[in-house]
Amino acid sequence: MAVQKPQSEGASLNNFWMPFTANRQYKAMPRLLVKAEGMYYTDVEGNSVLDSTAGLWCCNAGHSRPEITDAVSRQISQLDYAPTFQMGHPLPFELAERLAAMAPGELNRVFFTNSGSESGDTALKIALAYQRARGHANRTMFIGRELGYHGTGFGGISVGGMVNNRKAFNSQLLPSVAHLPHTLDIERNAFSKGLPEHGIEKADYLEHMIAQHGAENIAAVMVEPMSGSGGVVLPPVAI
Repeated sequence: MAVQKPQSEGASLNNFWMPFTANRQYKAMPRLLVKAEGMYYTDVEGNSVLDSTAGLWCCNAGHSRPEITDAVSRQISQLDYAPTFQMGHPLPFELAERLAAMAPGELNRVFFTNSGSESGDTALKIALAYQRARGHANRTMFIGRELGYHGTGFGGISVGGMVNNRKAFNSQLLPSVAHLPHTLDIERNAFSKGLPEHGIEKADYLEHMIAQHGAENIAAVMVEPMSGSGGVVLPPVAI
């Protein structure tokens, strides 16, 4: 199958510093994708590639769906960008209202961000500001989880538990962070079908850590419902 190659294909690969990539190795044998439809990419050679991770967990609706591209095109032609700093426009308010209606309990406020890393660091800042506003300025400690991933900002790396993300920045990370044990239990859960049977007991360790460090000192606990970058580890039954 012939595929029209992008104009930029002949450009140098040297200027783009790719994240989480062995750049020299990749650029010696680059793998370039030029189009996508449904759940498949197409590379420059015309090969079809299954997008098994939905981009990076951000294209769950599939690629190039006509109803989505049409909606995006209509919106860009009407209003491509408007600030929400001391100004606003209707759409974020409408989306926030819809999200609040879907969220459980009293989760009824929405703060929009541009990436997962920004979301992680923003959540930590909100937790600290919230505790201070309540008169609990001493609540500054965070609890994360081993193998947890909350972005590549200093806050997200600090509360996250991916060792290779932390190594080079260890002395600059947030102080007062503790980590729960991860839920990966290969010995008992290997080759599980569906949710694994073992691991629910590890949730009890949070109570131990709260007792150890004092609830009055903890600002927030940040964990992933399902481990993603740390290994795509499903939560055990009963969580």
